[in-house]
Amino acid sequence: MGIFNFLLLTITLLLNLLLLAATAYNVGDHVPLFVNKVGPLHNPSETYQYYEMPFCRPERLFEKKETLGEVLNGDRLTNALYKLEFAVNKTGVVLCNRKLDRGNVAKFRDAIMNDFYFQMYYDDLPLWAFIGKVEDESWAVDGKGPKYFLFKHVQFDALYNGNQVIEIRAFGDPSQVLDVTEDVDFDVEFVYSVFWKDISTPYKNRMDRYSQTSMMPILRKTHWFSCVNSIVMIILVMGLLTVLFMRHLKNDMRKWSAGAEDEEKEVGWKYIHSDVFRCPTNMPLFCAVLGSGTQLLTLVFALFVLAFLGILYPYSHGVIYTSIFGIYTLTSAIAGYSSASIYSQFVETGWQRSILLAGLLFPVPFLFTVFILNSLALYFGVTAALPFGTIFVIFLIYTLVAIPLLAIAGMVGHHYTSGFQAPSVTKKYRREIPLLAWYRKIPAEMFLGGLLPFSATVLEFHHLCATVWGYKISTLPGILFIAFASLVILTTMLSVGLTFFQLAVEDHEWWWRSVLRGGSTALFMFAYCIYFYLKSNMSGVLQTFFFFGYSACMCYAFFLMLGALSFRASLIFVRHIYLGVKSE
Repeated sequence: MGIFNFLLLTITLLLNLLLLAATAYNVGDHVPLFVNKVGPLHNPSETYQYYEMPFCRPERLFEKKETLGEVLNGDRLTNALYKLEFAVNKTGVVLCNRKLDRGNVAKFRDAIMNDFYFQMYYDDLPLWAFIGKVEDESWAVDGKGPKYFLFKHVQFDALYNGNQVIEIRAFGDPSQVLDVTEDVDFDVEFVYSVFWKDISTPYKNRMDRYSQTSMMPILRKTHWFSCVNSIVMIILVMGLLTVLFMRHLKNDMRKWSAGAEDEEKEVGWKYIHSDVFRCPTNMPLFCAVLGSGTQLLTLVFALFVLAFLGILYPYSHGVIYTSIFGIYTLTSAIAGYSSASIYSQFVETGWQRSILLAGLLFPVPFLFTVFILNSLALYFGVTAALPFGTIFVIFLIYTLVAIPLLAIAGMVGHHYTSGFQAPSVTKKYRREIPLLAWYRKIPAEMFLGGLLPFSATVLEFHHLCATVWGYKISTLPGILFIAFASLVILTTMLSVGLTFFQLAVEDHEWWWRSVLRGGSTALFMFAYCIYFYLKSNMSGVLQTFFFFGYSACMCYAFFLMLGALSFRASLIFVRHIYLGVKSE
């Protein structure tokens, strides 16, 4: 399967190197500028096409041919009247003279009331600016506020180094505004200015400013505290497990191996050696969970690799969405191979069902959510709505690439996997499980297995939510990788420890429970998403559905990933301890 990931990485790298290639300009050269979308500041999913607002527009509109990732990102790039030639200063250039009727005035006022901004791309650099401003009653001259003012003058500040564009900003001039508080007709003249300045920042660092928010002093302290918190948590859990294994497990193994009959009754986990490797119930679904979780885990690590290579960067024209779709499609082979190989180790027939479930387990809930959200987006007319052509292309690629890879890899996993070599023979009849205390049952173990990893990474999870659902980048790939690595380590260690506690009370049904213990962290994540939404300024039916729909999908993906990881860690541990014991 590594060849597919290698090919994907190579192709994506080459394509993005072409996209990121520096474009050189001479003084006065045309630099491409596209208007994109408008929307409320606090509702990132509620964006509309730029010309749905009554801005100045060209006689003929030309939409830029967009990539799959740009469409998935909700970008709708269109030509503009602004002419920002390279290194040419302009002052007070008339963009257009426009008559605004009462309906247009009301539309602008509603937009200003909801903190609407517009977004453009200049030489592939994103820029934002507010449409207008609000003056509260306390600031209004006549005391009758609030008043709403539309910016008539947009100023662009562009920075360049040699013959390359490095940075650009836009803002409305507060001294040239139009009062749109009342519904009256206006004749308004829109103007713009451009000012260029030479700087020494190299071209390769021009995207760094979009990540500067994450390195503010307060956020930097938060990141450090999060890292220290994760390290301390790992050390504490590791210390507890070390004490447990050194004082209990090692002595138990030595006693049983030596055949100390008078002490055998003190060793609880040794009595279930004939049941501990018994197949769990609903084996096809179990193997599908492991296959889907392994696929998603591979996807996450591949995204980190692309981020570290500099391919994924802030506001990269939807490259991250293209990468997610491409990698997920190719890693379908991993899901098919993992689910079929695990199933075939225990059962000879029926492996096809595990492959089928592996192909449905995550895509079906996700696509159902996307269908609901896309229907809402079409109803509200936002740019998040996917065109029919894009949906058809996605369906075609998934059908022609992902499904064959899933099936072929599944057949390979079935035919080239030997039977499971259990350290002990499994008896025909199950051993009865003793009555368990409440703190040894599934809910209590899920609570403990999910709380500790989540508490170690909650700060970075907050910054991740703030980055996805906010207007600033609050974290960086390196910091996220440390948090994710901490999450993986803690999940693995807790899975091993809780599995041993379960076996110690002669409870041999650890297979599904190990998955639930590891995946329970996702439940805490979703609970925090609810808290995050309640504390945010997001509002409206559309944004609420988008937030909870995609948050649920993200947490479900974490459940599958951490559940698969937890089981694999427990399996390695269980095999190790029973390999060290003499078979009776």
